[in-house]
Amino acid sequence: MKTALLAGATGLIGSQLLPLLLASDRYTKVIVVGRKAVPTIHPKLVQVVTELDKLDEVRLKLIADDVYCCLGTTMKQAGSKEAFFKVDFLYVVQLAALAASNFAAQFMVVSSMGADAESSIYYSRVKGEMEAAVRQTPFRAIHIFRPSLLLGERAQPRLGERLGAVALRLVSPLLRGPLLKYRPVTGATVAAAMLHAAGDDGGGVRVHLSDELARD
Repeated sequence: MKTALLAGATGLIGSQLLPLLLASDRYTKVIVVGRKAVPTIHPKLVQVVTELDKLDEVRLKLIADDVYCCLGTTMKQAGSKEAFFKVDFLYVVQLAALAASNFAAQFMVVSSMGADAESSIYYSRVKGEMEAAVRQTPFRAIHIFRPSLLLGERAQPRLGERLGAVALRLVSPLLRGPLLKYRPVTGATVAAAMLHAAGDDGGGVRVHLSDELARD
């Protein structure tokens, strides 16, 4: 009789994950939190509509066993480094802290291939800093997912990703051995891996690399 909490349900991975959570026998309730309601009606679904910088105001509505965080944006969509940092670091870390204070058992979070707190690339550095901060929260288990280029239909298409996806699809058959991690992966594959990871009885921190996701 478990409850799942999903943040980022309107994004590429979150939109694929939501129906999986609703169909799973693992959960009797699925809470979605975000700025906009999702156009889904289901007896398990509870929607909490709020600005993400006001999560503390709805804390008691976000009590769950397993937390799935699919929040993320791009520098172009965010419009500035400060706005990008707010979504990809601050909101994620605040959600983790709130969920831990609500005694959630597990935290599943989408990061990115190349995440490194010491990186000279701002995007990768912020992702690495986010991972480091999440690791400090007292969950029984933390699962970090680092996908490569994501494939799938987005509500807001990203031209760069589309062009990159076409190029990588052409060279994917050549990416073998240590280069497998650079193969593009679908949002549906990441979503399925996140749900599968929640069924792992182990504790601690586990990082799921892009080439491992289809096998998770």
